[in-house]
Amino acid sequence: MTDLDLSIATLRHRYATGELTPTDLIEDLWPRLAALGDAHRIWISRLERAELLRYAQALGAQKPDALPLYGVPFVIKDNIDLIRLPTTAGCPDFAYEPKRSATVVQRLIDAGAIPLGKTNLDQFATGLVGTRSPYGACRNSFDPDYISGGSSSGSAVAVALGLATFSLGTDTAGSGRVPAAFNNIVGHKPTCGLLSTTGVVPACRSLDVVSVFASTADEAAEVVACAAGYDPSDPFSRDAAPFGSDFGTAPAPRVGIPKRANLEFFGNREYERVYFGSLATLEKLGGELVEIDLQPFLDAARLLYEGPWVAERYAAIRAFFDAHADALHPVTRAIIGKSKEWLAADAYEAGYRLRSLKRVCDDQLRRVDCVATPTAGSIYRIAELEAEPIRLNSNLGYYTNFMNLLDYAAVSVPAGFTNAGLPFGLTLFARAHADVPLLNLAAKLQRARVNTVGARRAVPPPLAARKSLAPSGQMRLAVCGAHMSGLPLNHELTSRGARRISATSTAPQYGLYALAGGPPQRPGLVRRTVGGAPIEVEVWELPEGAFGSFIAGIPAPLSIGRVALADGTTVAGFLCEAYATADGQDITSFGGWRHYVAHTR
Repeated sequence: MTDLDLSIATLRHRYATGELTPTDLIEDLWPRLAALGDAHRIWISRLERAELLRYAQALGAQKPDALPLYGVPFVIKDNIDLIRLPTTAGCPDFAYEPKRSATVVQRLIDAGAIPLGKTNLDQFATGLVGTRSPYGACRNSFDPDYISGGSSSGSAVAVALGLATFSLGTDTAGSGRVPAAFNNIVGHKPTCGLLSTTGVVPACRSLDVVSVFASTADEAAEVVACAAGYDPSDPFSRDAAPFGSDFGTAPAPRVGIPKRANLEFFGNREYERVYFGSLATLEKLGGELVEIDLQPFLDAARLLYEGPWVAERYAAIRAFFDAHADALHPVTRAIIGKSKEWLAADAYEAGYRLRSLKRVCDDQLRRVDCVATPTAGSIYRIAELEAEPIRLNSNLGYYTNFMNLLDYAAVSVPAGFTNAGLPFGLTLFARAHADVPLLNLAAKLQRARVNTVGARRAVPPPLAARKSLAPSGQMRLAVCGAHMSGLPLNHELTSRGARRISATSTAPQYGLYALAGGPPQRPGLVRRTVGGAPIEVEVWELPEGAFGSFIAGIPAPLSIGRVALADGTTVAGFLCEAYATADGQDITSFGGWRHYVAHTR
């Protein structure tokens, strides 16, 4: 049985050239679904071959480039509805037949993706282990003696074994990140509300998000962009907001790292070694590591299982639990059953506590672009987990449980291996709506740290074109004078939240003048038809909302126009009206304002 390359880039190429059709893909993939899926206990249910072929054949009327996910196979965690298959949430007695697919599933099908089936999970998405299922413990894709991670266990392992290009999971406390880390794939937990939860069996409805597993951060970004969108039927849904400055592509992102006292590896020295190796790679990529205090984040995490949010899990299945408690996995029943101890007053007090902690945590995040932690501090064998199911599961949530409580976005990215060959995942997290820059930084780190994805497949090529999740909400501006770094007017940019993107030069078509009159030390940049030269500039990025107030203070004869840069791109930038150069000094030969100012001192 030969491996299939299911990467989006490869499928797009093969479909475009006519080398492959969606029907061919299903015929090639069909024998693998049972052979590998059953051995690792991935499946709860699968669509029949004839149904898969109907999905594939329905794409025949479309051109491959008309749909962003044309003919791309995916799988779905079995607490998310897919029409014509039952939804069990990992509990056979709970199963029901949905009348329609979940909103997020339908959006992906509309984008051309082909659903294959429903995957195993920790029952009612309660657990980070992948063992709390009457359908059997899902097996790690590297070593079947180890846990797969959960609760989205089958979804992660299916991608790791190459049975699907991507998969859907859910994430309340880490369920979309821990299995990714344990199986050498990307797990993106989007900003809360970006992906609709209509048609999803809730765990904690106010905290749940639909998550995406993929081989690479590029692919995860494409899937999230196709799946996202406001859903009026979901009271927790929200539109994607501008993400601001893209620290993921910036030359020197500020990356927060926990103080040593905050780090916990539960005796796993190999995970500790690989974590610090990952931080060293971030530095080599230009990142500035900034130590932060993770303790308030950890304090928030404890609220999830030591506070009344457990009662929300009970609320999600209250009628079923009260009538059929014996149908639940013993550990799941014990966890959810504890919720009856909580009072309404406890919920209010926990809510007040969370708001106070969020203020402190948000202040920590303002110091950096994102934070890098282990996704999990250790990994366990299935036998170890079954011996101590509560304590070891709690250990796995050490770095994950606070994320949705605090309304942050996060991505777990493959970041190396232990000497025993087990994968390690690094989590990058940031404020809400920072999904795009997080995934961009994750893509850089993944390619720098590992050369395989999943169970030892080559890292797929990057996508040549990606659907946009949201605009940046930023304007790029070229400055050539006193607004450059360290010069007298630079504060007019930095006080508006601007960030320097690059130091470069214009195309060789400009002249530079020291203007007469007005404020001292004032340059004028003029485009020339002959006799031009490259002029030193800095490119800054500032919020669109601040751009108006900035340009309102620009005095004549200066204005904002389009400036051509050395790399062939154009950005907004300072230009001077030609009449003002008559009384000015031509300083083009200096190549830039800094050199001229240094010469005149």
